[in-house]
Amino acid sequence: MKKSDLKKILKPLVKECIKEALVEEGLLSNVIAEVVKGLSTPLVEEKENNVQQINEQQKLKEDHKRLEKIRETKRKMLEAVGESAYNGIDLFEGTTPMRTTDSSSTSMTDPLGSVEPGDPGVDISVLMERKNVWKKLAGN
Repeated sequence: MKKSDLKKILKPLVKECIKEALVEEGLLSNVIAEVVKGLSTPLVEEKENNVQQINEQQKLKEDHKRLEKIRETKRKMLEAVGESAYNGIDLFEGTTPMRTTDSSSTSMTDPLGSVEPGDPGVDISVLMERKNVWKKLAGN
């Protein structure tokens, strides 16, 4: 049997078998479902980005509300002290809220955990300028 004769006999059989597998056994619908699933993936990513943007917007709103609450607290404190008591001077002008510390930040590993970062500390320049101060402090 020649190759061309075999091809004429097998081609319609293979075509019919493929058609049966695709249509009757549901293989075609599975392929289409997978393609549609692949097309919908970018839509899911856009939703995730939108959720992330919404979360960021909510965080900004919360920060804004927190700042407003701080301003309101300052205003109430001024009213409680009495604006005329200090000639109308805002006692809390330029102040910032204290840094919140938990018990773990004041542990042995962080001896300055409760000190604000902008605190200038104690001026010891006088000790460096005068040598005899060191002797007095050492007890000599």
